[in-house]
Amino acid sequence: MATRSTIMDTNSFRAEHADGLDADVRKLTDKRSKVLGESYRLFYRKPVHLVRGKGQYLWDAAGEKYLDVYNNVASIGHCHPAVIEAVYQQMNQLNTHTRYLHEAILDYSEQLLATAPAEIDRAMYMCTGSEANDLAIRVARAYSGGTGIIVTQESYHGTSDLTSGVSPALGSGQPLAATTRLVLPPDRYRVDAPDLGVWFANEIQKQIDDMAAHGIKFAGFLADSIFSSDGVLPGPKGFLKQAIDVVHKNGGIFIADEVQPGFARTGEAFWGFARHDVVPDVITTGKPMGNGIPVSGLLAKSDVLAAFSDEIPYFNTFGGNPVAMAAAQAVLKVIKEEGLQEHSRVVGAKLLSELSSLKDKYECVGDVRGAGLFIGFELVKDKASKTPDKQLALDVTEMLRENHVLTSVAGPYGNVLKLRPPLAFQESDIDWLVGALDKSLAALGR
Repeated sequence: MATRSTIMDTNSFRAEHADGLDADVRKLTDKRSKVLGESYRLFYRKPVHLVRGKGQYLWDAAGEKYLDVYNNVASIGHCHPAVIEAVYQQMNQLNTHTRYLHEAILDYSEQLLATAPAEIDRAMYMCTGSEANDLAIRVARAYSGGTGIIVTQESYHGTSDLTSGVSPALGSGQPLAATTRLVLPPDRYRVDAPDLGVWFANEIQKQIDDMAAHGIKFAGFLADSIFSSDGVLPGPKGFLKQAIDVVHKNGGIFIADEVQPGFARTGEAFWGFARHDVVPDVITTGKPMGNGIPVSGLLAKSDVLAAFSDEIPYFNTFGGNPVAMAAAQAVLKVIKEEGLQEHSRVVGAKLLSELSSLKDKYECVGDVRGAGLFIGFELVKDKASKTPDKQLALDVTEMLRENHVLTSVAGPYGNVLKLRPPLAFQESDIDWLVGALDKSLAALGR
C-alpha cells in the first residue's frame, strides 16, 4: 500500500509562509500560534480571514468575495435564513437535554427515518460525526462479539480514540488500532479489474481472513460510500453490494458513514449508499445535518442497536437538544422545499461535464469523476503513466485561492481536488469555478 498521507498537513499554512503576509493577517496567525494548541492547521500559504457568508459565497475582512467549493458544513448554504429563524425561535423557548420529554426530537426522528430504508428504525443523537462513528463502532462490537474494523486506505472517520484508530487519513503520527485493517479503495481509475465490485469484495474478504489469522474476530466494515478522503470515488452504481454481502456472510455489520455523501449531496439519492442498492446496518451522519449547528446522528436497525442499547445506557448532554433538532428539521425542510437533491443532480452533472472539458485540454488532468455536487478532479504527471502530481494539485489549490475559489485536496497521493460546494451552488457559478481552474492550469504551464 502507498505511504500514509494526511488530510491535515496538505494545503497547510506553515511558519515559513509568514513573511509574505500582510500585517493584519500576520497579526492573526501570530496570535493563533500563541493561544491555540499546536495541532491546529490553517488552509493556504496565505490564509483567508473570513468574516461573512451567504449561500455559496464568502467574504473576507477586506470585502473580497469568494466562491466556496469545499464546504459540507453549511450544506444548504451559509447563513440560510430558515435555519437561523428555527434556531432563534427555539433558543427563545427552551434548550435542554434528552432526559426530559420534548416533541422536536421525536418529530425530527420520524422525518429522518422516513428517508432511510424501512429496516432502519431507530435514531440516536450526538454533536459530531466523530461521536456518531465512535458509538457505531461500539454497536458493531456489541452485535458481532468481535473487535475488528475494516476501513479504506485513506479514510477519515473522526478524532476520538476509537475513530482516530480507524482514520488513516490523520497521518502516520496517528497510530491505527491493532484491530483495524485497511483495504485499497475502489478506484476505477487506478484499479485494473474487470469487475470493480468483485475485486473490492475480495479485498475485504482478504482482510477478514487476516484478522482471523491473528485471532481477531471481525466486527464490521465502516465506509463513506463515495470514498471522499480516498479521492472521491463514486464508482459504478451498485458495485458495493457484493462487498456488503461479504461483510454479512462473515458476521459483521456495514456502517455507512454518511457525513459527506448524505443529505442529497450525490443528487442521485438522499443517502450516498442508496446509489448502490444496499441497506446498511447502521448509518452515521454529522456535518450537513444542522448547516453549522453541531448535531450528528446514528440510525440503525433495531435488532443491531439492541445488542448495545439493551445493555448499556447512552447519554450525550448536548446530543439531540431542542435547538439542534430545530436546526436539523429546518435543513430537512429546505432540502425538500428547494428541491436540493434534484438540484444537486442536475447542476452537478453540468459541472462534471464542464470540468471534463479540461481533461481534454490538459495532459495533467487524469480523471474527473463524481456524483451530484461532489466531484474529484485528479491531477497527474501525464495521462499515460497516471503518476500522481501532488505538487501541482497544491499549486493549483493556491492559485484557485488567488482567484477567490476555495477548495482543497484529497486522496492517498494528495493529488485530487475535492470539489464539494454547498448545495446552494448554481449553474451560474460553473463558469467562475471552471474558468479559475483553466486559468490556474494555464498559468502553471500545464
